[in-house]
Amino acid sequence: MEIVTKTFDELSNMELYQIMRLRSEVFVVEQDCVYQDLDNKDQKALHIVGLKENEVVAYTRIFKPGDYFKNTSIGRVVVAADQRKYGYGKQIMEASLEVITERFPNTIVEISAQTYLLKFYTELGFKRVGDEYLEDGIPHVKMTKN
Repeated sequence: MEIVTKTFDELSNMELYQIMRLRSEVFVVEQDCVYQDLDNKDQKALHIVGLKENEVVAYTRIFKPGDYFKNTSIGRVVVAADQRKYGYGKQIMEASLEVITERFPNTIVEISAQTYLLKFYTELGFKRVGDEYLEDGIPHVKMTKN
């Protein structure tokens, strides 16, 4: 998998379409969650895109401190269902953390993690902060990494 980092304006129409399709496939259809994915925040984000044969198979978006949370944040972490066996989730998160280290050094990284992924994020160095809460009807926990 090739990983690229782009601003919203640098994304091609096809890349943006594939990102939105992947997010919809997983967060809306697979997780059976009706929510507003197009939230007018993508324009501020850095987009970390995992490509395999010119198809988007993994993705995250990053916000600098203050654009989404008080801290730097990673969100919309997603891997295509048929690509999850290859470790792309870990790869896209490690690439996202590297981008944060380069562009926003010495900042705390904050995520709103789906509870069932606690072990995954803990293995990446995140620590749980506070109690479980519902976000769009799905259990989440706040996690941070220094």
